[in-house]
Amino acid sequence: MDRTHKHQHHQHQFSLANSAHQRCNEWIFRDVPSDITIEVNGVTFSLHKFPLVSRSGRIRRLVAEHRDSDISRVELLNLPGGAECFELAAKFCYGINFEITPANVAQLCCVSEYLEMTEDFSKDNLGSRAEEYLDSIVCKNLEMCVEVLKQCESLLSLADELKVVSRCIDAIASKTCAEQIASSFSRLEYSSSGRLHMSRQAKCDGDWWIEDLSVIRIDMYQRVISAMKCRGVHPESIGASLVSYAEKELTKKSTLWNPSSQTKLDSNSTSHEKLVVETIVSLLPVEKHVVPISFLFGLLRSAVMLDCTIASRHDLERRIGSQLDIATLDDILIPSFKHVGDTLFDVDTVHRILVNFCQQEDSDDDLDDASVFESSSPHSPSQTALVKVARLVDNYLAEIAPDANLKLSKFLIIAETLPTHARTVHDGLYRAIDIYLKAHTSLSDLDKKKLSKLIDFQKLSQEAGAHAAQNERLPLQSIVQVLYFEQLRLRNSLSSSYGEDEHKPTMHQSWRISSGALSAAMSPRDNYASLRRENRELKLELARLRMRLNDLERDHVCMKRDMAKSGSRKFMSSFSKRIGKLSLFGHSSSRGSSSPSKNSQRTDSKVIDRTCASTE
Repeated sequence: MDRTHKHQHHQHQFSLANSAHQRCNEWIFRDVPSDITIEVNGVTFSLHKFPLVSRSGRIRRLVAEHRDSDISRVELLNLPGGAECFELAAKFCYGINFEITPANVAQLCCVSEYLEMTEDFSKDNLGSRAEEYLDSIVCKNLEMCVEVLKQCESLLSLADELKVVSRCIDAIASKTCAEQIASSFSRLEYSSSGRLHMSRQAKCDGDWWIEDLSVIRIDMYQRVISAMKCRGVHPESIGASLVSYAEKELTKKSTLWNPSSQTKLDSNSTSHEKLVVETIVSLLPVEKHVVPISFLFGLLRSAVMLDCTIASRHDLERRIGSQLDIATLDDILIPSFKHVGDTLFDVDTVHRILVNFCQQEDSDDDLDDASVFESSSPHSPSQTALVKVARLVDNYLAEIAPDANLKLSKFLIIAETLPTHARTVHDGLYRAIDIYLKAHTSLSDLDKKKLSKLIDFQKLSQEAGAHAAQNERLPLQSIVQVLYFEQLRLRNSLSSSYGEDEHKPTMHQSWRISSGALSAAMSPRDNYASLRRENRELKLELARLRMRLNDLERDHVCMKRDMAKSGSRKFMSSFSKRIGKLSLFGHSSSRGSSSPSKNSQRTDSKVIDRTCASTE
């Protein structure tokens, strides 16, 4: 490959030399023999000293230094723009007209500086001509500025020293800002009430420049966007430009977006893609929702795949976490690009995103009037956002649960990241845990108990509760809890069907409200006042529950003996009959009692005594 490349390079140089020689014969003096030969990058030009020294200070100095030896050949090393650019400069010295365009003005500025073609040696020289065209023509047109920047990519750092790049960048930033201001004024209109407001459009008319900027190199693009931010260009426009640029640059190499391909990635290609991703991340506006969250996830996948800097990945994770409630399941299914044998999906990255979501929401919810709450009151996220993210996490857990390489610790850490009040219904979590238990049959009883502890069986729907009651994969203690709460639900439905105490909530209903099952529509801060009023009642009810749990434990010992004798199916029916005899809140019929809670207190001790007697 190296020999072929060198051969092609030599052929290209040879063709350039021939074409330059032919062009020189068209405009050079034919009746006067040449007295100096200029060599530029292997291309020779047979010229005359007088026209050159009259315009170029560099050539004049070289000729003067070798006056005694009568120099006839000069090699110009590292001349900006190469042989083609020198040919234009030589034409200018000979007085031959040619057009200055955005495609050559940057090269002419640089070559005039290299050859010292300034006003010090000749009036109205090439340098001043090029500068005048740059300032009066190019800098007034955004497309021309972009084209000049494109040409400057091969002229750094001389183009930077001459401020060709900075002038074009400032012109682009000023032009886009002015365009947006004009577009905003054009969108002003009067409403039906006579008030002046700005009409909403799908895309701002002043954003036509987005496609134009997608052609310049990433280092130039970074400087342009930074200048736009300083000028006050809308964050939405900046975001749209970043999306357009990233889509063009990151989808050029099919191997980058096809990690399963057997083709080995080129190191030069991946280094360029890595630079693009890191630069795009650094240019993202601080405002939320200025770029689609799917685009942020796409950048994050690329950052993980290309092994970008930790700072870039953490920045993306923080941005995604701040708006995770609008993400979809496809967004958070980030493939794992590690060695074979690891999980199919990058669970660690998703966990960090969830942590960022909780922390970000906490900081946003930290209001100035928080003094109205007690210091011990929790600062919690928006309940609406929490419910959406909880549903998303449950679906994510169900998606990754069948992975044989997914360790229990990673499953647990994802499920436990959100606060307990985030899930108002535990059907999704139960489904994910059941899938995990089905795919990991070798789990120990201790591990199964860890999983089942995540589920609040009281927050299961009737269908999910019926499924859990017959689920042999769950630990026995979990099945006991399911049947226990199903029994309570049945008692409540029966008591409500008879219309008892329609206008006064029972102690059990009050306890369910305190637990959050019926107050899911309110955030913890919204129902904080009601929680304080129910605090004493809740403490009393918890004390009673501890006594009931002691009864259940004793009953559990008896049921184990029954199970050993009659089998698991007979045990379930026996347990259903046995638990039906238990009464958590005493007799349902109050018969004239004005306070159900007081009636419950009077009957508690009797019920407990009868229950203890029956178990003994």
